[in-house]
Amino acid sequence: MNTLYDSKKLNHYALSLLKASGVEEKIARVVAQTLVEGDLLGHDTHGLALLASYIKEIEAGRMSKTGEPIVLSDKPAALLWDGQRLPGPWLLHLAYEQLSSRARTLGVSSLAIKRSHHIACLAVYLMKALKDGFLMVLASSDANSASVAPYGGTQAVFTPNPIAIGFPVNADSGVMVDISASITTNGMTNRKFKAGEKFEHEWLMTADGKLSNDPAVMFTTPPGTLLGVGGLNHGHKGYGLSLMVEALTAGLAGRGRADPKEGWGATVHVTLYDINAFSGEAEFIRQMDHVATLCKTNIPLDPSKPVRLPGQSAFGKRDAQVKNGVVLHPSIAPSLDEAERKYGFKLSDCIL
Repeated sequence: MNTLYDSKKLNHYALSLLKASGVEEKIARVVAQTLVEGDLLGHDTHGLALLASYIKEIEAGRMSKTGEPIVLSDKPAALLWDGQRLPGPWLLHLAYEQLSSRARTLGVSSLAIKRSHHIACLAVYLMKALKDGFLMVLASSDANSASVAPYGGTQAVFTPNPIAIGFPVNADSGVMVDISASITTNGMTNRKFKAGEKFEHEWLMTADGKLSNDPAVMFTTPPGTLLGVGGLNHGHKGYGLSLMVEALTAGLAGRGRADPKEGWGATVHVTLYDINAFSGEAEFIRQMDHVATLCKTNIPLDPSKPVRLPGQSAFGKRDAQVKNGVVLHPSIAPSLDEAERKYGFKLSDCIL
C-alpha cells in the first residue's frame, strides 16, 4: 500500500529545507510550491525528486540563494534576462509576472533567460497560464550537458530539450502538452539506472550505434545516447524539435553550446499569448473545445482506455492527491536522508 503525504505539509517541509540551506524565504516558497505541484500533477521525476539535488547545488554555490535577474534587453514585447543561476522556478515566477501584464496590453510577450538554474516541471507553469486565460509556449535546454545525438549520429549534442504548450479548452479544463525532443528523459534514465531497472523498449543507443533498453549504456566510456522522438526510423522529428528548442532558447538568449560550461542549469524561452488579442476567448474556446470533444469521443483502440487530452490525467491526479494525499516515488525519501540529517526536518512528519 502506498504511503500518502499531506500536500501542505510537503510544501512546508520543502520550504524548511530550502530556507535551512540558505535560500531567501520568498524564493524558497516559490521553489517549494513548484516542486510539490510537480508531484501533485504526477510528474514524479520533476517534483520533490529534485529537492536533494537542488540543496546540493545550493550548498556548493552553484545555485544562487538570493537576488534578481539582470535585465539585458527590454523591448515592449521582448525581454532578455541573465538569470544569475537563480532557481528556475523563481525566475519563471518573475517571468510570469512580467509577461502576463505585457501580454494583456500587447497581445503577445516573450522572454529568453540565459544562465537560469533548472526550472523543474514545465506543466506547473502551463497550468497557471491556462487558468488565467493565456496560451503559453515554454521551452528549455541545458548547454552544460549533452545526452541526445542528432538524427543519424552517435555522439550526444543535445539535452532532451523539452517544449510545452498550454491553453484552455473550456471554463473548467485545459490542454497541457509537455514533451521532450527525446523519447525518454535524463531523470527517468538516472532513476532506472540507480534502481538497476531497464526500459520496456529500446529507447537508448550505445556509443557504437546499437539499440538498447539498458540505461547503463549512458554511463559507459564513451557514453551512449538517448534516442530522439521517432527513434531510428523517424528520428528526424525529434532532431527537428531539438534544433527548434535550441533556437528558441540558446539562440535568442545568446548563450548555449558555443560557450564555456557552468554546470547543471537551463536556458529558457517563454511566450504568453493573450487569447482576447486574437479571435477572442469565446471563439478560441469554441474551436478548441470542439477539437477536444472530437478527440475524447474518438473510438478507442482499447475500450478500457478512452482517448484523453494531454494534461487530463495530470489534472485528475492533482485533484485526487490534494484531497486524499500525495503518492511520492519510493526513491525520493532516501534521496533526502543527508539533508534531513544536516537540517533536522523529516519527510515522515508529512505522512497522513
